[in-house]
Amino acid sequence: MKKPLVLLLAGALCLTACSGARSAPASSAAPAAPVSQVSSSAVQAPSAAPSAAGETAPDPKPAPFQWEVGAPEDHGMDPDVLQALHAALPGSGIHAMVTVKDGVIIDEYYEEGYNEDSLFQVHSASKSVTGALVGIALEEGLIDSIDDPISKYLPQALEQADPRKAQITIRDLLTQTSGLEWYEWGSGPSNWQEFRSAENWVDYILGRRLLYEPGTLFNYSTGNTHLLSAILQEVTGMSQGAYCRSRLFDPLGISGEAHWGTDPQGVVDGGNGLVISARDAARFGQLFLDGGAWQGEQLVPAAWVAESTTAQNNGAGDATGSYGYQWWMRSFTTGGYNTYATPYPTASYDVYFAFGYGGNFIHVIPELHMVNVIVSSCPSSYDPRPYFVDYVLNAYMGE
Repeated sequence: MKKPLVLLLAGALCLTACSGARSAPASSAAPAAPVSQVSSSAVQAPSAAPSAAGETAPDPKPAPFQWEVGAPEDHGMDPDVLQALHAALPGSGIHAMVTVKDGVIIDEYYEEGYNEDSLFQVHSASKSVTGALVGIALEEGLIDSIDDPISKYLPQALEQADPRKAQITIRDLLTQTSGLEWYEWGSGPSNWQEFRSAENWVDYILGRRLLYEPGTLFNYSTGNTHLLSAILQEVTGMSQGAYCRSRLFDPLGISGEAHWGTDPQGVVDGGNGLVISARDAARFGQLFLDGGAWQGEQLVPAAWVAESTTAQNNGAGDATGSYGYQWWMRSFTTGGYNTYATPYPTASYDVYFAFGYGGNFIHVIPELHMVNVIVSSCPSSYDPRPYFVDYVLNAYMGE
């Protein structure tokens, strides 16, 4: 629309006077967006023009992220192998499986009665989300250092008869090396039910005997992660659920239906209690694959993502893998379970993953730019592995 000449002259004078203001770069000079952003079906609008007052309006927020669905063959994946996977999954105990390649969903399976909106308790896969929140709190200065003793944040630790408990560090909790007596791993004796029925979970955990010097021996414990949740509540002044929602779930566009269980005192069950859809769990995996960045915003510090997914110890010393900060990692070789053979050469890939009881996984395969989510209630937590290794990894056709 044409404007009166006087307004054009006024505008020119205003722009001349405000020539020191920084203008938005041309679109051709903008850095390439991560795949997870490009895959959104919505395109961000260009920056607003300077206002009459000479002030540049803030860039509009990106449109809500929506997964794009693509053909497997367009992303180097063999659709015939994935079709064979779908034929093998019914009756396996796997309720849903979502595979994302290059930021695009290239395969999705749901057992009858479930769909993309179905919610699942992912059990100990929850731990990896809690670990991410610790990294965010550290970046925000709410936690000074992961080498701080937990007694700095949980005064209950100072009330214990064994003074060494007060010297357990946040790092010890992250790496499952607190030294506290705990029986959860394997098929031997377990204190799980005793823990879950305790009147006060934090007091119960801190009341366990200290069997090993903190920081010296891996002993898997949901109790360790629950102490991390208690620390997060203490330093943020809000529940871990609210903190997670504001720092992760809302920015990621994760459904408001996703939620956490809590203990009797209202401390979030950060080691076991996350309830989420398979597609939304894939968003969290994609976030880590992209170094903690999401639609141009650094939600989790990149250095924390790298540290968390680097082996800090050898884990339980079995085939599960090594352990970082609430993440597992190991190498898998295609066809390694001999349940399905493809015509492609055997290959090995380094994978880090969130892992929960009943076979709940968030696999991240950086070399393939792939995320694979499995939610299940299998008799053995390891039962889904052949489907991931012998089918999903085997479906990659190579360059």
